[in-house]
Amino acid sequence: MSAVEINAIAEAVVAGHISLDLYPALHGPAQLEPGRLVVVGPAAFSTGGAVANVGLALHRLGVRVRLVAKVGDDLFGGAVLDALAAHDERLREGIVVAAGEATSYTIVINPPGVDRSFLHCPGANETFSAADVPYDALAGVRVFHFGYPPLMPRMYADGGAELRATLASVQAAGVATALDLCEPDPDSDAGHVDWPGVLRGVLPYVDVFAPSIDELLFMFDRATHDRLPRDGCVIDQPLLARLAGSLLAMGAAVVAIKLGDQGLYLRTGSDVGGFCRRAGLVADEWHDRELLSPCFRAREVLGTTGSGDATIAGLLAAVLRGAGPAEAATIATAVGAFSVETVDPTSAVPSLDRVRERVGAGWERHPIELPLPAGAPVERDPAGTLTLRG
Repeated sequence: MSAVEINAIAEAVVAGHISLDLYPALHGPAQLEPGRLVVVGPAAFSTGGAVANVGLALHRLGVRVRLVAKVGDDLFGGAVLDALAAHDERLREGIVVAAGEATSYTIVINPPGVDRSFLHCPGANETFSAADVPYDALAGVRVFHFGYPPLMPRMYADGGAELRATLASVQAAGVATALDLCEPDPDSDAGHVDWPGVLRGVLPYVDVFAPSIDELLFMFDRATHDRLPRDGCVIDQPLLARLAGSLLAMGAAVVAIKLGDQGLYLRTGSDVGGFCRRAGLVADEWHDRELLSPCFRAREVLGTTGSGDATIAGLLAAVLRGAGPAEAATIATAVGAFSVETVDPTSAVPSLDRVRERVGAGWERHPIELPLPAGAPVERDPAGTLTLRG
């Protein structure tokens, strides 16, 4: 497929980490001990990583998307390409197949009623670099999202030089940029990186920064991170405001902090003109806003893996359709709730029209448990999203 043909279909690019995820069916808590055999059920397979999770969710929401990532020329790499092609043959076109390299995979340990854990092999993601991004195919693209640089050594090496160069080149092409992280293994090289230093260099070229609260605390406040959720340590609005304020001061235009079962905290800065121009939004609507979008009640929670990525996809899809910040935050949490209604991250994500229909029909939200300052002005819109500022 030529760059011209790609440009004709793509309004968003999702780049970065991709993997093959394996979900063994567990009948109860999985206690791995030396010499012990644990009997499990059949395994489900799914593409994983930010590129597959965000990209396929955007595709299902009706966004024309191009995926940019790297796999190896092995059995797992073929499975990733085949899985993407099953959604749309064009989705595999931007995936680099690296000869002699292994494809990244993740074994997702997801026992009933217990938070998930992961066994992860980075594979070809370790050699992904700025040179793997097709900058000449950005014409017509409006949003570029990069995900999981903590699992991609070349993107965080030298203070994040290649990640910074990638995002700067994309912004220079007139495309809005978005960035998500993941929490690294604390014992790995990525666990010892100066992430505040990396972000100080990168965030001036990021329009929408969408990390989780756990990732932020790991990178900026390890003591608080290590106390969660023990010792009565809670996340509250002042903590979120401080973190978001620091990230805005580093250069991000919009900060969207994923709060797990507490929803999404959205904070925008006073300098959103460039972002809104690149994304085609009304700057006055996005200027200096603070919102909290509580989680919607899922019919049944079958799997939470990738729900944060689905939330980002909802946010970006809403941005691409011209939404203001309150609607974008609402759509983001709604897509995240759809995502958990099946085991894999994306197959329950519907069209954007269906998301809006369910929200408009009075979809119930979880109660807000996140402490707010006493007497703080709060406005709740008809969908249940709170405006704390703006």
